[in-house]
Order: sequence, then structure tokens, then C-alpha cells
Amino acid sequence: MNKIKIRNYQIFSIIFIFLLGSLLHFTYNISGQNQIVAIFSSINESVWEHLKLLYFPMLLTIIIGWFYLDLDKENPNFLCAKTIGVIISIMFTVIFFYTYSGVLGKNIAIIDITSFFISTVLGEFIAYLLMINRFKCNNKVYKFILIIIFVLFIIFTYYTPKLGIFKNPVTANYGIIDKK
Repeated sequence: MNKIKIRNYQIFSIIFIFLLGSLLHFTYNISGQNQIVAIFSSINESVWEHLKLLYFPMLLTIIIGWFYLDLDKENPNFLCAKTIGVIISIMFTVIFFYTYSGVLGKNIAIIDITSFFISTVLGEFIAYLLMINRFKCNNKVYKFILIIIFVLFIIFTYYTPKLGIFKNPVTANYGIIDKK
């Protein structure tokens, strides 16, 4: 796969993630708090729930590239590179949020929104670099990682650990099934 095709796909991915991720912030409430929609939409204002806004749109860009564009045939490390991009985006979001909010003593919505965009670009840029450098990887491992993250989003939406990353700062509740 040539660098221009990869670059163009990554630009598409960034725009797609921005748009769909922003929409997913509201789809749970728009759906009347549908339990199926809760799996892939933010159900509250916790850091964990906001990670869904990255993960699910990024997962869709992987599926689009893998099945519809056959990018894995042209670039055998496509899945690995995109999965590493997902992980980097999630890690950046968590680390950035807790660092800046710890320093300021509060979180600020515009900074949170900006970090969503930065983490998206960062993850997709790293995926781009990995794809054009054609590093060797094991796709089975990265498929497994994507599946594990998916399963964790499902489980923790309904059975949420009582940890700070899962706590809704607005209501002090956790997940959908909250036994405070």
C-alpha cells in the first residue's frame, strides 16, 4: 500500500472518529436510555464512558479498512498498527485527563473536548507511522486485544467497579446498575 493511500485513509479515519465520537456522546439519552445503545455510547460523564467515544469509532475504521477496503491485504500490519493507535489514544486520554485535572483541581469541558481530538490524531498518526514502516506483528494478538477491550466495555457498562475512572462526577453513580 502506498503512503498516499494510507495517509488518505488515516485522514478519513480522523474525521470519522471526530464526528461519530461526538455523536456517541448523546446517543444514549437520545435513544431513551436504550440498554443496547449503552454498550457503545457514553452513559454518563465518567472518564471510562468517554473512552467509548474513541474506541467504537476507531473500531469501525478498523472494520471498514479490513473488510471493505482490504487494507490488510496490501498492508499486513494494518490491524496491529490500528490497534496500537486505539491503545495510544485511550492511554493518552486517561493520562492527560488525570494529569491536567490533578494539577488544576478540576476538569474543564473545553480541555476535555480538545483532548479527545488530540488523542484521536495522536492514535491515528502513530498507526500511520507503523503502517508505512511495515513492522512485523502478530494479528491474532491484536484481534484478541480488541475483543478484550470490547468485552470490558460491555461488562463495565452494566457491572461497574467502584473506582474513580468509572465514577460519574455529576451524579457520583457508577454505570447503569449502581448499588451505591
